[in-house]
Amino acid sequence: VSRRIAEARRTEQTSVKETETEKELAIAKLQLLHAQVEPHFLYNTLGSAKYLVHSDPAGAERIIDNLILYLRHSLPRLENALSTLGEELERVRAYLDIMQIRMGARLKTELNVPDALKSVAFPTMMLQTLVENSIKHGLEPKSGGGTIWVLAVAKEDRVAVTVADDGNGLGTETTGSGIGLRNVRERLKLAYGDDAAFDLAANFPAGVAATITVPMSGPRQARHD
Repeated sequence: VSRRIAEARRTEQTSVKETETEKELAIAKLQLLHAQVEPHFLYNTLGSAKYLVHSDPAGAERIIDNLILYLRHSLPRLENALSTLGEELERVRAYLDIMQIRMGARLKTELNVPDALKSVAFPTMMLQTLVENSIKHGLEPKSGGGTIWVLAVAKEDRVAVTVADDGNGLGTETTGSGIGLRNVRERLKLAYGDDAAFDLAANFPAGVAATITVPMSGPRQARHD
């Protein structure tokens, strides 16, 4: 009986350790995926500010001010996979302000997120990844530029957040094969399992619409803590 009890305890301890290891690996992967998204935007922004220092000092100052705002909403979350939709929206505003300095009248924006949804837990960097992907592949290469929309709607116990544009549309570079969209899919799967969804579709009459749908109750791990 004593041996069986001891074996049961060892089995239980092993199971606990394996669960903790799996959790640590999942967290490490989330942090790695997060780190893969951010650096190139920071480098590009600093490069743009450096370029404008002599030709447009006021523009350089606006870029730096918006970069500070962006970092203020980014750095406190580097160790946490979740933010709120409101905080992610503020990050996106700062990013779009920076891009409008670069693109001028070629970039128009419309943001429509109800105040009631801004407190909903939302994965950090995902919204900005979709916005960045939309501009990089859809609007920036288009000669006349275009408009980007950020919309959020409640659907029963879920919130659907859509980033849409009227740019070049689906093609070899916008089908989701890039690292940014892969990260969105993988991070959603890690955090929510089958409770979240990511959809990429053609926008009408032109462009792309990308939608992330997550439960308002948060990811599985947060609901179980």
